[in-house]
Amino acid sequence: MKDSIKYQHWLKRLESEGLTVRSVEELQTIRSPRGNVLFSMLRIDAVDADGVALLPIAVLRGHFVSVLTWFVDSASGERFMLLVKQRRVATGGWFYEHPAGMCDEDTDPIAVAVKEVKEETGLEIGPGDVVRLNDGLLYSSPGLLDEGGYFFFCEVKTDRNVIDGFRNRQTGAADESEFIHTVVLTEAEALPLLHSTSSLLNYYLYKEYQSRRLF
Repeated sequence: MKDSIKYQHWLKRLESEGLTVRSVEELQTIRSPRGNVLFSMLRIDAVDADGVALLPIAVLRGHFVSVLTWFVDSASGERFMLLVKQRRVATGGWFYEHPAGMCDEDTDPIAVAVKEVKEETGLEIGPGDVVRLNDGLLYSSPGLLDEGGYFFFCEVKTDRNVIDGFRNRQTGAADESEFIHTVVLTEAEALPLLHSTSSLLNYYLYKEYQSRRLF
């Protein structure tokens, strides 16, 4: 675990914040079928510059990307969100989300964004098609998780029959227990279905980006 990029980045981040890490105990690590570290629960002994100890448990997950993906009808200009629908094990329920995924051992978030859109939806885009919405990482639950997010959007202008072809596709990496259905919805239809904070944050960052472009 300690030779993984996730661990090395996490340790550097703590040290950059002025912490002294005296020991790290690996309690449990879950790996992908490829051998990459997915999650590690750690017990740490770390203090700040004043000698104040941090809480001792952290879950190492690494960083993720999320890509708000728009289709634009080339004839009418009508806009649609391309979402992925899948069950989430922590709640058991169905979630509608933007294409997203973990960076794992890849340090280039743009490359990960392009890869995840293809893997989760079948849509092929390039690095020049994605626009990053946040400068620094945004952290989801820093009281326990090291996880931080890179948020993007892309717009694909195409024919309506192409757009309709992305309705209810079955995708995902079966070896990682991903069983995904694609969904194509208008903005008004999609918004009430977004119940994860990362998906909503991606949307609101996009709206802020668009409002800045007006001035």
